[in-house]
Amino acid sequence: MKPTKKAIEMSPKELARYIDYSVLKPEFTEKEIIELTQDGVKRHCATICINPGYMELCEPYVKNTETMLCPVCDFPFGTSSTESKVQQIEVVAKYDSVKEVDVVANFGWIRGEMYDKVTADLKACADACHKYGRKLKVIFETDALTEEQVRKTCQCCVAAGVDFVKTSTGFLTGFEAHGATPEIIKVMMEEVGDKCQVKGSGCIRTREHFLQLIDMGIDRMGVGYKSVPVVLGESAVAAGKADNY
Repeated sequence: MKPTKKAIEMSPKELARYIDYSVLKPEFTEKEIIELTQDGVKRHCATICINPGYMELCEPYVKNTETMLCPVCDFPFGTSSTESKVQQIEVVAKYDSVKEVDVVANFGWIRGEMYDKVTADLKACADACHKYGRKLKVIFETDALTEEQVRKTCQCCVAAGVDFVKTSTGFLTGFEAHGATPEIIKVMMEEVGDKCQVKGSGCIRTREHFLQLIDMGIDRMGVGYKSVPVVLGESAVAAGKADNY
């Protein structure tokens, strides 16, 4: 939904409410995960995206704050069975600190045009989230897809009752990384309309890009820990030094 004022006029705290602060790299130590979670809370980000194994580690640091946790399930490949995805969601959705859950769509099925299987898989995931009052974000991995496949997957998501459509994991290999370009965000917005929300992730490393997507009407963005101060206007760190989420 388009904001009521220009992004450039928003305060850092208002801008931070668009951010899912990414703490997903598998090499992070528990000490690093705690420090980054605390940083996301300090900046008033909407959520901290973490891997499911760190729920108990991170929950104390978001308790009684404006920031909540967004665990990512079947990340980053999306190729587990539907039963496995649902079980992962069931485990994390029970936590009081969880606002939303991200899950990766089976983008091999998408590329193979197996849309009925995609819809059924995502509906089971959405139902599991909604049982606990949580919202579900579905990651497409748009850099691996054609525009038609992105549009078809948006239709699958609407049919499945998901809450957000999302571009990328930030961990795709074998394809050029473009992430949340204005062009692909426009396609997703056109296709879902007001039926669900849109999250961009991947390659959001500059303040200009971040503000542009807000002015377009994006609902949320996944931003890597090195890029968060850049997009909030707190750091002059070159985009090239930012992480690859």
